[in-house]
Amino acid sequence: MPTIEENLRWWNEKYDWSQKGEKWSASWGGSETQWYASIFPRIHAFLPAHSILEIAPGYGRWTEMIKAHCEKLIVVDLADSCIEACKKRFHKDTHISYHLNDGKSLAMLQDATIDFAFSFDSLVHAEADVIDSYLAQLARKLTPNGVGFFHHSNIGVYVDPSTGELPDFLDNTPGRATSMTARRFTECCSAVGLRCIAQELINWETSTAITDCFSLFTRRDSHWARPNRVLINKRFAEEASYLRKVMLLYVESGYRPDPIQWTV
Repeated sequence: MPTIEENLRWWNEKYDWSQKGEKWSASWGGSETQWYASIFPRIHAFLPAHSILEIAPGYGRWTEMIKAHCEKLIVVDLADSCIEACKKRFHKDTHISYHLNDGKSLAMLQDATIDFAFSFDSLVHAEADVIDSYLAQLARKLTPNGVGFFHHSNIGVYVDPSTGELPDFLDNTPGRATSMTARRFTECCSAVGLRCIAQELINWETSTAITDCFSLFTRRDSHWARPNRVLINKRFAEEASYLRKVMLLYVESGYRPDPIQWTV
């Protein structure tokens, strides 16, 4: 169960950022393929948006993609090394502002100013108290029809309630938050006046366990509000593998198909 302090120490001091986070997109063949074929299709209905908040951008691989879909982009991270890296990478983009926080605060934002809140591949490491805090604040920070999309942990469903431990077959080396589940996310939304309107529960890389969740949420009185729709996607890892093969076919420099494949 990584604490905020442990997350800060890891991402600010210990993690090797030389690849700018691209290693996490390797299963898709790169961040561009992952964005255009996997992430963007899931959120395109809410873009463009006037004002976007990105929580925990790391070195900005999703910032690079989402910055073209808004007039104002606000990035918030608890690691000053990540904030400085994003400032350097996007120094020509004057519509981006940067804020260092304590890992759970959005006090720097005015109420009712965020049209779309986004976090991907980062909050899987955030425990329930962090998610609770962000959602409670977003209930105020979102515009009346604002929407949020969070990628978070679901590994908590595998925790043995009598021991607090995960089963031996489940490798949690990446450090997913064991106190988070899809159900916990919906309960927190309801408690603060938000409504979770869609959840996709997924596996990741080679695992068959449903360790992750994409949750879409909005204000209770938003025109997007509806009963929650839930999909358990046991083939998400296969999707990534397939997209990587497609990328290699059309994009990778130097790739040549075996001529025999084209014999008719």
